[in-house]
Amino acid sequence: MMTRRLLQLLIGLAMYGISLAMFIRAGLGLDPWDVFHQGLAIKTGLSIGTVVVIVSFLVLLLWIPLRQWPGFGTLCNAVLVGVFADVGLALIPEFSHLGGQAGMLAGAIVLNGIASACYIGARLGPGARDGLMTGLARRTGWSVRTSRTGIEIVVLAAGWLLGGSVGIGTVLYALAIGPLVQLLLPRFTVPELKKSGQPAAAADPAVAAPWAPHL
Repeated sequence: MMTRRLLQLLIGLAMYGISLAMFIRAGLGLDPWDVFHQGLAIKTGLSIGTVVVIVSFLVLLLWIPLRQWPGFGTLCNAVLVGVFADVGLALIPEFSHLGGQAGMLAGAIVLNGIASACYIGARLGPGARDGLMTGLARRTGWSVRTSRTGIEIVVLAAGWLLGGSVGIGTVLYALAIGPLVQLLLPRFTVPELKKSGQPAAAADPAVAAPWAPHL
């Protein structure tokens, strides 16, 4: 069971990084955190994958006052998504026509949904940004939705001011990714084992992963 969880985690994170590269190559807008990452990459000259890794560890520092503790999956998430984003950018060509861009965007959203369900379903720890949202909600009494919305408005605005890409892809991602992960997560959630060694019933995705679908 643990082997499956580890493989699912690693495959999910690899796909997540590739989906980020696909969003960038589509050129039609990124999700809020990646608008921020792209904006920082533009201003610093670093690759977006490097920025994703740096921001991940900076966000983990914010877990300290929230009394959050990273899991193995959290640390893998912090490193591997950025690495595979750069790999994807090296392999995926840019598209100059709208049809190719639209197809790339659609593929990115679907792949991102599958990737999210994989790494969340592995149950080895949330991503740095996920933990920030849930930790803030727990410490303040705000809902996860309120915490997430507030944080993402801030990073989206900051990313846009830094030159990150905001567009129709940003809107489509926001509308599609939640329902997509909700549909896929039960299929990828690794069930907990009862003391008898038999699989327990899969947890309700809404409870098991209230932070979905971000990193």
